[in-house]
Order: sequence, then structure tokens, then C-alpha cells
Amino acid sequence: MLLLAGALRAVTVPGFARVVAVFSFTVALSTQPVRGVLQHRPPLSNLSANCWSHLHPVNMFNSYNVKSYHSKALKSPYPGSDVERSLVPEDKVGWLIEWKDYNPVEYTAISVLAGPNWADPQINDKGFSPKFNETDGEVERKSLNGLYVVENGRPRNPVGRTGLTGRGLLGRWGPNHAADPVVTRWKRDGSGNKVAHPVTGKNILQFVAIKRRDCGEWAIPGGMVDPGEKISTTLKREFEEEALNSLQKSPEEKAELEKQLHKLFSQEHFVVYRGYVDDPRNTDNAWMETEAVNYHDETGETMDNLPLEAGDDAGIVKWVDISEKLKLYASHSYFIKLVTEKRGAHWSEDLGPECRE
Repeated sequence: MLLLAGALRAVTVPGFARVVAVFSFTVALSTQPVRGVLQHRPPLSNLSANCWSHLHPVNMFNSYNVKSYHSKALKSPYPGSDVERSLVPEDKVGWLIEWKDYNPVEYTAISVLAGPNWADPQINDKGFSPKFNETDGEVERKSLNGLYVVENGRPRNPVGRTGLTGRGLLGRWGPNHAADPVVTRWKRDGSGNKVAHPVTGKNILQFVAIKRRDCGEWAIPGGMVDPGEKISTTLKREFEEEALNSLQKSPEEKAELEKQLHKLFSQEHFVVYRGYVDDPRNTDNAWMETEAVNYHDETGETMDNLPLEAGDDAGIVKWVDISEKLKLYASHSYFIKLVTEKRGAHWSEDLGPECRE
């Protein structure tokens, strides 16, 4: 399945006089890590506003124009600080809406300004000439959502205003790429039988969740893609570091983990989502994007032999039953919901009559 929503916007790109930028949000549900095919859904007029928001928390559009919205990227204070964003009303988020009085706060964290190897210099620093909308050496500055606008030398958040300029806690100007491995299994009873939900009758899925050290929220154990690193490598590395504490293992223990994980990460899997993430760290000039991939242990045998142990950015790690009651970091609840749809697993006891297709 591919969900595609976009808007046309003129943008200057290196090497071209004038280019029409198309930004889009992509959800792919397939057995291969590709974008998939367009899935036809009922028109918006057949769905209530609440239902549409429930199904697509980032994308909201109608027949005449595109309206994209984020919410966690508007919250104050900004993570890890006392910085308050400028208030952005819902009807002023989109860049297509003229707002002459927009006066965002400028903020880039000291940890970013210190110049670690994962961060860009300041935009006006001598010798820094980033190639936006391109692969810039080993740094991927292309967005999963298509071309983005570069205004006054700064990339512009494709979804809209956030009330904050600069980079905040994010290292890169423009898209900051992450990868989120969604590792699942069926919940089973003491006899090894799958456990079904008493109301829906659908089997209950579980996924490996971590409690983030930085904000205390539960999340998928993902992380940032290193320069030049393949997404498949990031997915496996982040799971090992955060859910299995591989960084603290001996070479022998790590080799055993690698051997057991190879079976899970080399089997059939599917891309759950590729694109913009409604992340509280996002700014007008820097934002998170991710590729979320589901690795499913159908029998449970592989993961049963791997003891979960929190490491790196994780405070706690455990198997969590999946349902709509989950409150997860950023857009992670949405990714988990898409997995249940693909696997035919339990999600909600009652979506409501207006949400039934």
C-alpha cells in the first residue's frame, strides 16, 4: 500500500534554474522494501474528520488542496530546554497560508553547536556549502518526501511552521534520517497457543519496546542512520544496541547475538512507513524522517533465545502487547497500527461505525 499526499511548490535546486518541488508522505506496506502501489481509499466525504485523523495522523487533505499538519512538533518547551516555541495556530501551520507576522524563536542546542561529527556547522560558516536535495558526499540530504524548499539558504520543513528556527537538537539542516525496526511476535499462552483478544477475536501481537532515557516515553528501538550507512545495517545495529545491549557484550557474546539475529533480519519483511515524522525535536529548518520496517518472528523461536537487555539510549526494554491504548514517542503508535493491519492482528475494540469501510 502506498499513501501519497503532496503539494506543488517552486524551489531553487543546485544545477537547475527553477524546479517544481513535490513533497509527499509515503506509507508502504509490501513484502519488499519498496514504495508499493497506490491504494484506493474512500473519499474524505465518506469519513468523519475524527476517523480520517485516526487513520492518517500526519496527512489530511481534500479534493481541492492539501493540508498537512503536525502536532508534536509544535509543543513547548522544546525537548531538553526551557525554550518556548512561538505559538502556531492550526490554520497557520501550512506555508501556503500567508502570515506576515510569523516570528519564530531561533534555537540550536549547545550540544549541536559544539560541532560533534554527527552535526553540520552553522549555515553561514565559512567553507560550509551543503548540497540540499542531493546526496552530499556521505550525508544524505535528499528527503524521503521528495524535494523541499530552500529559502534564504535554509531548508524549509515540508509540513509547515513549527514556531522554531535553527536545528534544536538535530544535527543536520533539512532531513535527519533514522531507521526504526519493529520486531514482533504473537502473544502466546503457557501452552504455546496464540492469544486472541476477547472482544475482537483477533490474535494479539507484541513488539519490542524501549523506554527512552531522554524523555521517558516508550518507543520503537530505532536510531539515526550514520553517514554512508545502508538502512538495513542501521535497522539491525540499532536493535542490537538498544534492545540487546550489544555495545556491552564480549566479542564472543556479540558473535552469538549476530548469528541468532541473522535469521530474523534476513527473512521476509516489509516496509511499514517511509517519510516525515511528527517529532518534538523538529524545527522550521531541521526535521526527522524515518524508514520503519517490520521483522516478524512467526513462531517466536528466534526471539525466545535472545534475552532482552536495555542499552545505549534505552532505560528499559520489554515485549509490549499492541493495542490502540499504546501511547508512544513521536509517530510510533501510527507505525505500530500499520503493522497490525498488515498482520491482521488486534488493534482496537471498536473503531466506531464511521470508521468502517
